[in-house]
Amino acid sequence: MEPASSSRILRGAIVDCLDDPAIAGESAVRYFEDGLLWIKDGRVHAVGTAGELAARLPANVDIEDRRGGLLVPGLIDTHTHYPQLSVAGSPSGSLFEWLERRAFPAESALAQPGLAEVMAHRFIAEMLRNGTTTAMVFAGVQPESADAFFQHAQHLGLRMVAGKVLQDRMVPEALREAPEQTLEATDRLIQRWHGRDRLAYALTPRFAPACSEMLLSQCRDWLRQSPSLYLQTHLAETEEECDRVAKLFPRDRGYLDLYDRFGFLRAGTIFAHAIYLQADEQRRLGESGAAVAHCPSSNLLLGSGLMPLRALQDTDVLLSVGTDVGAGPSCSVLKTLADAIRVQQLRGEPMGMLQAFYLATLGGARALKLEQQIGSFRVGNEADFLVLDLEATPELAERTARANSLEELMGLLILLGDDRLVVEVNIQGRRLIPVGA
Repeated sequence: MEPASSSRILRGAIVDCLDDPAIAGESAVRYFEDGLLWIKDGRVHAVGTAGELAARLPANVDIEDRRGGLLVPGLIDTHTHYPQLSVAGSPSGSLFEWLERRAFPAESALAQPGLAEVMAHRFIAEMLRNGTTTAMVFAGVQPESADAFFQHAQHLGLRMVAGKVLQDRMVPEALREAPEQTLEATDRLIQRWHGRDRLAYALTPRFAPACSEMLLSQCRDWLRQSPSLYLQTHLAETEEECDRVAKLFPRDRGYLDLYDRFGFLRAGTIFAHAIYLQADEQRRLGESGAAVAHCPSSNLLLGSGLMPLRALQDTDVLLSVGTDVGAGPSCSVLKTLADAIRVQQLRGEPMGMLQAFYLATLGGARALKLEQQIGSFRVGNEADFLVLDLEATPELAERTARANSLEELMGLLILLGDDRLVVEVNIQGRRLIPVGA
C-alpha cells in the first residue's frame, strides 16, 4: 500500500447506489459525470459535483485527476470458497459429482504444509485484481486455512468475513473432525479473529447433508453466546440436495424449517443459492432478515437451476451476489453479474443493469449488515473504492463514449468488462501498489 494520507481528493465520474433500483427506481442511483470524492482519514468526507465542492476545498489542495475513469465502491462478493481456486473452471457433472471429483480433493490438499498460505495469497490477489474489496469466504476444514486467510486480509487492511468449514459426515474422512476438535478450533478462531481490525468470523456449516444434528446444535449455541457472529451455508441449491435433506432430517417439513429449528433464520446469515424454495419459505426468509447470495455462474456450470430472483425480491429477501469459486469459474463479480442478467433473461424476468450493480455494492453491504461501513460513498463510510477505465478495451472505448444513459453505461461495463477495467483499487483511501501486493 501507499503510505497513509490524512486527505485525498479525486476527480472523475462517480456512481454509487443509495437504495435498490428495483424498488426505488433510477433515483436510487447517484451519478456525477464530473465529480469529486474527498477522503479524510480513510473515510468518505464529501462527494458531489466538482462545481459544488470546489468552494469547500482547502487552498492549494492537490486534486488527483481520474477523468476518463469511473469511481465506484469496491465490489462485494457474498459467497465464495478460497481453497477451490485451484479447481475453478473444472466442470465435473452435477453438484455432488463436482464435490467428490474437484472440491473435496482441493480442500484436502490444504493439509500440506504451507499450502493454505499460498492459496490465501493467490485468492486475495485474484479478488483484488477483479475489484472485490470485501467478501464472505469459506476457508477449508483445517483451522490453519482460516488463520492464513485472516492473516493476509489483515495485512492488507481488508474488510473480510470468513470461517473454517464445519462438517462431520458425508465427506471424505480427511475432511471430518471429531466434535471436540471442532469446538476447540472454532472457539480459538472466534477469539482470535472476530471483530479484530476489519475482520469478522462466520460460522460455516457446509450444508445440512454434511452436518449432524449435534454439529448444527453447536452452531446454534455459538450464535446464542455471540450474536454478532455471522453464519454462512448453502440452501436449496439443487433438487437432489433438497431430497437428501428430506431423508436425513424427516422431522422437518423442509430445508428452511431445518435451518429455522437451529436458529439460522436471522440477520447476519447468508444462504447461498436458495433456488428451490416454496412461496411460503420465500416469505419466511424475507421476514427473517437473513440474506441470499445469488450464484448464477456456478448454477449454470453445474446445471443446478435458474434462481427465481424476482420472487425473492417480492418477499423482501435481502439479495446479493456470489462468485462461488470454484464451481463458479472466476473471481470476477462483473462476470458473475453478467451471468445473473442472462439467468433472469432465461426466466423471462429481465433484471436491470442498475439493479445488478446494486447487488454487488450496496446490496452486498446490506446483506452483511455493513451498509454503514461500505457499499456506497455515503459520508462517513470507509473509502474502499475502484477506478474503472472506460477505455480498457477498444470496444469499450467506442461503446461507452456513445452510451446515452447510465443504465446503458453500466450494462456495457458488466457485459463487456473484465479485470482490465480495474486500474486502481483503494482500501480505506489508500491505493494498493500493485493490486494484490
